[in-house]
Amino acid sequence: MNRGMRAHVRAVLVTVVVAASAATGIAQGTDPAYGTWKLNLSKSKFSPGPAPKELTLTVEAAGPGRKVAVSGVAGDGTPLSWGYSGNLDGKDVRLTGSHPDADVVMLKRIAPNATRSTFKLSGKRTLVSGISVSADGKTLTVATSGVNSKGVSVKNTQVFDKQ
Repeated sequence: MNRGMRAHVRAVLVTVVVAASAATGIAQGTDPAYGTWKLNLSKSKFSPGPAPKELTLTVEAAGPGRKVAVSGVAGDGTPLSWGYSGNLDGKDVRLTGSHPDADVVMLKRIAPNATRSTFKLSGKRTLVSGISVSADGKTLTVATSGVNSKGVSVKNTQVFDKQ
């Protein structure tokens, strides 16, 4: 996988973590982010590219927080699989699996259906994502910007459809 592809895959992974955190703080069972979401490639934009071939996000209740699982296939065909379990309490949450742009994420609610996630690698901020769930609960949008671990600027908009 070349440097540009790696940078893009990293940005996608960070974005998905943020997306999974879209609505923490809403009572369990009513959180609009709960469920399975599929990336809609035709509605999404990636800079830098390439886009992943496919991406699925699963968000479940886990005590006072949530459990997030991400799986898919990167643009170069390599498998993607990682996740986390934590709360939106403004504290760093350790990521599991292999994520080249972040080892922790800090999650914060900014509106009933929107959150902001700040990703860090070795204590240094890499990417920030704003996530929102549509009023009808069928679409989750993630806008991510920043600089990945390779020093490449990232500006992605990912659109996920609820399954």
